Amino acid sequence: MYILQNAFRNVLRNKGRNILLGAIIFVIIVSTVVALMINNTTGSIIDDYKSRFASEVSITPNMDRMREQAMAQAAGSTGRVRISPPIIPPEQYVEFGNSQYLYGAVYTAFTSVNSEDITAIDAELDGQAMRGTVFSGNEASIPTSFYFSLHGNNFGDLGEGLRDLAEGRMPENLNEAIISSDLAELNGISLGDKLSFTSEIFLRGESSFADTHTVETYYVLEVVGIYYDATDEYIQGGRPNARTNRRNEILTTYETVMAPFLPDYSGITISATYFVENPAMIPAFAEELYAKGLDPIFDVGTDETGYNRIIGPVEGLRSISITFMIIVLTFGGVIIALLSSIAIRERKYEIGVLRAMGMKKHKVALGLWSEMLIITCLCLALGLGIGTLVTQPVTNTLLAQQIQAAEAASQMPGFGGGGMMMGAMSSMGATASNVQPLSEINIALGLDTTLQIMGIALLLASFAALIAISRITKYEPIKILMERN
Repeated sequence: MYILQNAFRNVLRNKGRNILLGAIIFVIIVSTVVALMINNTTGSIIDDYKSRFASEVSITPNMDRMREQAMAQAAGSTGRVRISPPIIPPEQYVEFGNSQYLYGAVYTAFTSVNSEDITAIDAELDGQAMRGTVFSGNEASIPTSFYFSLHGNNFGDLGEGLRDLAEGRMPENLNEAIISSDLAELNGISLGDKLSFTSEIFLRGESSFADTHTVETYYVLEVVGIYYDATDEYIQGGRPNARTNRRNEILTTYETVMAPFLPDYSGITISATYFVENPAMIPAFAEELYAKGLDPIFDVGTDETGYNRIIGPVEGLRSISITFMIIVLTFGGVIIALLSSIAIRERKYEIGVLRAMGMKKHKVALGLWSEMLIITCLCLALGLGIGTLVTQPVTNTLLAQQIQAAEAASQMPGFGGGGMMMGAMSSMGATASNVQPLSEINIALGLDTTLQIMGIALLLASFAALIAISRITKYEPIKILMERN
């Protein structure tokens, strides 16, 4: 108890020296508060963005390669060269998802269906055939006209507010589905009703539609939810009929749509969105896809332009804050060491008297450490308050500068290439252009940041005390008193 009381008295007794030391510690703590708050907040933003956007893989056809392929196929022909996008077989989408580089994949599936249980909206406008005339030997068959569409794991409109669940719940299990309120009202459908649907999958011959083998498929779905629909009534670019009317869309799980799927058969359209564990893994993942049979006409990449527009300024802000904190801690530590060395020379006689009176070395050291701890705690209380107030304005100023720098860089020739395949980047340009950069970051002082600041403050106090202790404990009490004389 005496050591602590003496430490308080010494802090008040040596005001000039302690105010100077406290000012240095205060500046260091305020700088650390600002830097750590910016670093931790921007770090969480960057991690969240990478998990949602930067790591998303795009597989897009390369227009230049498509044109070269079409020209090669039309060599010697005088007719018009037709460029058509290649198709990735459904089984390849599934195979691509089995990769060590992925932490997740989102699959969607689609097929056209008919039903004898219910009437489609716009049924008087007829349906729509999904393929042309099929020939089996010398016999031609009229293509089936479909009135409904079955979508697996395609709930994007519900998340965007264009559709809203009116009653029931989302499909979770096999053979569960939700339908639009318009379709439910037209047919008097309620929750728990079971609806039967039929569809077709077909195995195409070597020549187009020749010797096609068709297999009829069946679905029995339980209605577990009904949703309001505010989307455009018809599929964009489609001729108005029952099949293109979006109120006739049945939403279910991916597994439900894929239940009757057979390898090498068409009729069920699969698409997938892949997410790599780290954007740096994209080249390795692309190489794996080509080895698994992906047509080289496709490019594999990510939307690096959108990433740079959004996260580039934030990463720059984070880098500045960390660099500033390291510089302040380094120079601050040097200044504290010098001040502690000077202060201990002035107090050498005081320490010698205490040691001559019988005070042990560890108690002298504890007293010196207590003094530094008291000064540091006062600076910490003030530094947390002042640092929290100034962090937001400092962040806004630095972020604005980083955004201006990123926009200037984006106008430079070659920006956004970054080694990515230009065909993929150009096809993703529309998506990237709609991405708005982060113009504002709300900085908050969290518990983890507070604990980090307290830890740094404790290290500062211990470092300053250690400098003093290392010098004073080298001398014996008699030698200190003799040097005084």
